[in-house]
Amino acid sequence: MPELPEVETVRRGLDRHVTGRRVVDVEVGRLRTVRRTSAEALAAGLRGATITGVERRGKYLLARLDTGETLMIHLRMSGRVLLSPPGAPRPAHTHVVLHLDSGQELWFVDPRTFGEMVVFDPAEVAVELPELHHLGRDPVTDGLTRGELSRMLAGRHRQLKALLLDQHVVAGIGNIYCDEILHRARLRPDRPASSVTPAEITRLHRSIHAVLGAAIAAGGSTLSDTQYVDVMGDGGTFQLDHRVYDRAGQRCRTCRRDTIVRIVCAGRPTCFCPTCQV
Repeated sequence: MPELPEVETVRRGLDRHVTGRRVVDVEVGRLRTVRRTSAEALAAGLRGATITGVERRGKYLLARLDTGETLMIHLRMSGRVLLSPPGAPRPAHTHVVLHLDSGQELWFVDPRTFGEMVVFDPAEVAVELPELHHLGRDPVTDGLTRGELSRMLAGRHRQLKALLLDQHVVAGIGNIYCDEILHRARLRPDRPASSVTPAEITRLHRSIHAVLGAAIAAGGSTLSDTQYVDVMGDGGTFQLDHRVYDRAGQRCRTCRRDTIVRIVCAGRPTCFCPTCQV
């Protein structure tokens, strides 16, 4: 958390509000946030640069700069990117501040400090950010056809959930949306990928796009135990439509007969309905 829908919501907010803005100055208050390089490298790469557009790959935010370089922002567990008027009180754990030529400030707030920011040369991404270079297909940014999904599953004996969570296979899906996607596709999370039939692949393909699309439209999921909000500080609402995630012990909203159970699958707490999902 945040996953693809939340990061896409932040991307859209940034693209709307900061594209075309020049970075006048940079403050770095926590070195862990810039651990890949340094505070000096981040400031030097951003100061005076204009943001020409904001893209996303998986869970990575990529702000293109007119210098030819790119600012990467990864929110990880608790990171937030907030746009603020000048002089507004900064929240605790505000680790990086970008001063924009509009007078606004762009804050990177991260209580758990797992997130990071780095300016890199896109031509050297394989060296500077190898995990970004090796991402799998992003269902929203790249598109994901049924045929591509079928080839991803073919001959693989890994559990379905483990495969969908593997960022080298499908980029951007995390624990929340994996549970929701598999529920709507009526597939158990611990099914071997190779056991999925052609008809089930069709359902899974439709479910991936339907769940991610609906979650993006709802501004993502804001849970009681997370920090996620969009750039204006507003939460998402897709958590109201969760059918299985974090609902263990409750009646299934789909079949209304069975109870949602919780198991550990792919090393993650996993919720599913034993009646709906086979």
